[in-house]
Amino acid sequence: MPGGRLTQQERQQIAVGLADGLAYAEIARRLDRPTSTVTREVMRNGGPTGYRADLAQHATQRRTRRRTQTAPRGTQAAPQPYGRDAEAVQEFQEALTTVIMTSGLPKMTARVLGCLYTADTSLTASELAEHLQVSPASISKAVTFLADLELIRRESDGRRERYVVDNDLWYQSMIRSVRDNDRFSETAKRGVAILGRGTPAATRLENAARFLDFIGESLTRAMEQARDVLYTKPETPPTAATQDPQPR
Repeated sequence: MPGGRLTQQERQQIAVGLADGLAYAEIARRLDRPTSTVTREVMRNGGPTGYRADLAQHATQRRTRRRTQTAPRGTQAAPQPYGRDAEAVQEFQEALTTVIMTSGLPKMTARVLGCLYTADTSLTASELAEHLQVSPASISKAVTFLADLELIRRESDGRRERYVVDNDLWYQSMIRSVRDNDRFSETAKRGVAILGRGTPAATRLENAARFLDFIGESLTRAMEQARDVLYTKPETPPTAATQDPQPR
């Protein structure tokens, strides 16, 4: 499998594949590249409807020049804790951010969530801004959005607000989805009486309500069981003397 950055020819093939309505996996197979590489390339350069090979190539070149200009010569990536490979961690964060973006979150919000998800400790807004190389205003907007969705939790160290992703992120997210479905189900049931039981519209609503009720009950039981038996605890961290500093 070829490594390194995508070439302009590969980007043109991606554009052709998108125009032909091919799935990311099929485009990746034809390029002999990981699906995540194609997904990340498309999502960071306009999405499936706005992707342009020449613009993506220019954007990549600009990012490369910008990193070269801003990084002091001879410097290396910040040390990673637990002996991690800094480049591999950065690549994974980008891949995770792309996956989060495909679920519907805006790019900056996805970047913040990806950063918090891969952090060993809670982070302040200034630490997030420094790590992602963005303005504090961008971080403020993103964390407010994420907190409103209960995807992150705020905590205080007595001086500053810190942000963290709980183990219960997906539990809370799915519980919220079940509650949303419950509201739809209850409304649909009222509509059955109004539209007349047995009519096409009422039947459609009744079937939707039954489906959502069944799925909601099943999901709630499964989530409670999963939270009790599937969660694992992190291993005991290295001592302060041996642990590398937290990356920024």
